[in-house]
Amino acid sequence: MRLQKFLAMAGVASRRASERLIQGGRVTVNGKKATVLGTKINPYTDRVCVDQEQVYFADKKIYILLYKPAGYITSLSDPQNRSTVMKLLPDLEERVYPVGRLDKDTEGLLLLTNDGKLAYRLTHPKYEVKKKYLVETLGVPSLEGLKELQRGIHLEEGKTSSARIKLIKTNPGKNWARLEAEIHEGRKRQIRRMFDYIGYPVNRLKRSQFSSLTLKGLKRGEYRFLTDQEIKKLNSGVGLN
Repeated sequence: MRLQKFLAMAGVASRRASERLIQGGRVTVNGKKATVLGTKINPYTDRVCVDQEQVYFADKKIYILLYKPAGYITSLSDPQNRSTVMKLLPDLEERVYPVGRLDKDTEGLLLLTNDGKLAYRLTHPKYEVKKKYLVETLGVPSLEGLKELQRGIHLEEGKTSSARIKLIKTNPGKNWARLEAEIHEGRKRQIRRMFDYIGYPVNRLKRSQFSSLTLKGLKRGEYRFLTDQEIKKLNSGVGLN
């Protein structure tokens, strides 16, 4: 199968956009950069990556909602032999991969699938997929600091989009605060970096919502398959229905 056709069928991008990814040097096959259009691959045995993220070819679509505990890394495998989220899915025979990431110390909602087309749209900034977090900070952020986060702050890679931040609770000693933060970007460790920016480091972090999905009914370490209605709603939210 031609490489650009594989990328399009896996839902990474359209055929023409896939060609641009290849020509731009963003695609590798078995660890080697592939920049020639028409490169032939075996979709079942060759390892294809776009921007270092592996792409999978799937006949049967699988959608899993996992309540990730802290202490697990969002990866399929780890050369350092750390616990990955795949260890929480020991009986799953089908191959799935995480949609976006949660860092090792963050718990909460993680979607895993082999539906490349949906995964691509759910993680693309263009579609502004909502992500909601419960945040516990060291100290109580000032009102001005929270307003700054809401307006957007300047990180190394550019200014963040506006966010919704709501203070939920503080303790009598005012040495911690619980907040709810809603963003629609997916920058690396974004929530932690945002609160570091205003001088109130995150002590605990939990993703409670991703698009239309929530953790309702799940305990830490548990997972379930999405219902047809949930899958339809996810697709509709990013223009696939």
